Amino acid sequence: MARIYTRSGDGGQTSLADGSRTSKSGPRVDLYGEVDELISCIGFCAARIGISETGSRESVVPEFQRFAASLKQELTGIQSRLFTLASVLADPVKSAAMVDSTEVPGPLLPDHLEKLIDSLEEDLPELTRFILPGGRPEAAGLHVARSICRRVERKAVALAEGEPVPEAALVYLNRLSDFLFTAARAVNDVVGIPDEPWRQDEGMDD
Repeated sequence: MARIYTRSGDGGQTSLADGSRTSKSGPRVDLYGEVDELISCIGFCAARIGISETGSRESVVPEFQRFAASLKQELTGIQSRLFTLASVLADPVKSAAMVDSTEVPGPLLPDHLEKLIDSLEEDLPELTRFILPGGRPEAAGLHVARSICRRVERKAVALAEGEPVPEAALVYLNRLSDFLFTAARAVNDVVGIPDEPWRQDEGMDD
């Protein structure tokens, strides 16, 4: 079995997927590194779904357990799709080819996320105000993932201003942050925790 360390990056350089060498501080490397962080955060969220604060599987609300199992499956699938996204972003040649093509790889199509969002929103109360991240630990974790996703999207937009980044990547990241936000609300809703609205006057000096 190959060793995990190669020493090839000890000087601060790394190889992109097309074989070219670049600085580890470069914007493309930074971007797919951010995607890696998002994948890890979503993995943490999936691992926490349905586990109580005492570390045991939640048994009080069977409905939540069913919901948790379904959501965990969706989050794991999203992790795989994000790996596909990272592989595209790590390859300038592949990214450029996708920019010039009208075809979008199946994993990067937003349709599935849009259907999930629509399905979750059917049972959620109407959102009329900004809300504070929180509630159950799983919901709070999904809000963290949503914030990371927004950051990844901003960096993808910034890279696209100077280098090839497929529009499909930008669309997928935008829709993913919407899904993570909706999923966080749904987690709280299933167990009866209402959204905590932002109260603009709180925390302001007189």
